[in-house]
Amino acid sequence: MDEKKQFAKRLRAAMIAAGHEPRPSVLEKHFNARYWGRSVTYQAVRRWLLGLSIPAQEKLQVLADWLHVEPQVLRYGLTGGTRQAAKSMGIRAPHWDSIAATDQALIQAYLSLPEATRQHLRAFIAALR
Repeated sequence: MDEKKQFAKRLRAAMIAAGHEPRPSVLEKHFNARYWGRSVTYQAVRRWLLGLSIPAQEKLQVLADWLHVEPQVLRYGLTGGTRQAAKSMGIRAPHWDSIAATDQALIQAYLSLPEATRQHLRAFIAALR
């Protein structure tokens, strides 16, 4: 799958994890409310969600802040240090793309939490086993 399609998949998953429907109208409204530059069009955000284009870095930062994910995770997925963090959580999937989008979004949301909150969640999950 190409880079733009992978980005779109991560963007949709992050929107779902943040409690938003992955629709262009939703993305356009929330993005433009936070972006300090020229507003983006419905067509532009639709292209992001369809995997036809990737936003510029300053727009990617706004998306990441809004969706509570690291910009590099949104842009590139789990690689390097973020992959190590996933392994430390017990995730043994060598191919991130083989994980369902909703699970990817959950993991990304978890990784964006403060360490103290992650510790509480780990203890809670351990108690459920």
